[in-house]
Amino acid sequence: MFVTTVTPRFGDIDGLGHVNNTVLPEWFELARNPLFRMFSPNLDLNHEKWNLIMARIDFDFLGEMFFDGDVEIRTYVQRIGNSSFTLLHEAWQKGELKTRGTAVIVHYDFINKKSVPLPDDIRGSLSEHLVAD
Repeated sequence: MFVTTVTPRFGDIDGLGHVNNTVLPEWFELARNPLFRMFSPNLDLNHEKWNLIMARIDFDFLGEMFFDGDVEIRTYVQRIGNSSFTLLHEAWQKGELKTRGTAVIVHYDFINKKSVPLPDDIRGSLSEHLVAD
């Protein structure tokens, strides 16, 4: 599991005083950086070196989050396929699970425009963070 702590900003709050649901994709993306570093240690976004592409994201909003407390984003590997992997993200505030979501990421060759198998060493690193369903 990877843990990232986010402090809600004033602009993250909606008219009802809740953390706006539009910020969760940004927070979950931020929490993926440690996994991205498995593929590109310096996060080089050059299209000849970057080899990940997002295929799907989804969210289940389970409870309200507010401005008055940090949010802990927990990231797990849920599934490892041949050329893709699924991450499970959870947003916790004050000890309560508030949002759960997944992201499917494909190991991708941008030059040839096709998915490519995950290398064995990265597959091994991902498997260290695999969580049982």
